[in-house]
Amino acid sequence: MGAPRNGRWLVDHQLRELLDGALRTGASAPPIAQAQLQAASLDLRVGAFAARIRAGFLPGRTPLETRLEELETSRLWLGGDGAVLEKGLVYLLPLEEELDLPPHLRAAFNPRSSTGRCDLFTRVLVPGHPRFNEAPAGYRGKLWLEVSPLSFPVRLKRGDRLCQLRIAEGDPTLTREELREEYARTPLCWRGDEPMPIEDVRFDDDGSLALSLGLAGRDPAGWRAQHHTGVVNFSREGAHEPREFWEPVHAPRGHCTLSPGSFYIFASRERVVIPPHLAAEMLPVDVDVGEMRNNYAGFFDNGFGWRGADAARHGTAAVLEVRAHDVPFLVEDGQVFFRLRFYRTGGAPEKLYAEGRAQSSYRDQDLTLARCFRRTN
Repeated sequence: MGAPRNGRWLVDHQLRELLDGALRTGASAPPIAQAQLQAASLDLRVGAFAARIRAGFLPGRTPLETRLEELETSRLWLGGDGAVLEKGLVYLLPLEEELDLPPHLRAAFNPRSSTGRCDLFTRVLVPGHPRFNEAPAGYRGKLWLEVSPLSFPVRLKRGDRLCQLRIAEGDPTLTREELREEYARTPLCWRGDEPMPIEDVRFDDDGSLALSLGLAGRDPAGWRAQHHTGVVNFSREGAHEPREFWEPVHAPRGHCTLSPGSFYIFASRERVVIPPHLAAEMLPVDVDVGEMRNNYAGFFDNGFGWRGADAARHGTAAVLEVRAHDVPFLVEDGQVFFRLRFYRTGGAPEKLYAEGRAQSSYRDQDLTLARCFRRTN
């Protein structure tokens, strides 16, 4: 049995207390705006330029600026209307925000939902730290973002928010036993109008739930990115007709075959609930259950799918970003497809996920594309 842990992810009002200190901006960057604060995360903004580089790299003992000089082939300026990042190329962008973490706090990063749904591969580089998407306790300095558009050319401009930062104190992960206790109090998965009985839920040893793919009852059952399209305008909400970039995937018998190298959007069979005092993260698919990769994004802020303590019906589907590897691969309704790991936070945030935001949030999503595409349902 795992011993209880006492760590936490910081929530919005705790993150706000770090502004202009542990969380700050570079010399020429605008101040951090309130709109960047989410329930348990902070949206980060891309800076003034995008350097095209010959290859991605892992920061290490070689200074990042030195490596950039070696690999850079050209530079795009992102002011005004921005610039187009071409499909299949790799770019390195400075972020407007910097860190000055105290010794007891560390940071983690993940793409935002719209970033993953546009098939924009991103990861944060921390100079001197030999791992992507994390900053060690006590880190002080700049942040950089590697960006590679994999399905569509994408127009970006300075200030666009492609990734999020989270701040942790200690280890906030729930143990398997703690997660079962949470589920007994508040069911975390629903199907139809009923919560899933706890005996039907698979609790993994690392404190996560195993959840499945939902194809039955949806038409289309998913979307597949087209291979030759125009430019996606990332920050323009509702700018594009979906069928100019996507083709529908049908699964009349509850299964479909993924084509190698193609990018898909699917939704979970279960509806997910994140109570106000918890957050969660979608983990990549286990290589032993499928020849594919999923879930570029996958952080769930406090309150995702939560309708209030007295609500009769809870839950929101999780959107799955999937790319098949090497060989055609058949997937079917109800197949275990991803895991959801739950975390303790520093209490409830002032605003739960999407609270006070426009209808364009993913609060009531099902099979929902990125915000720059018009709603199809």
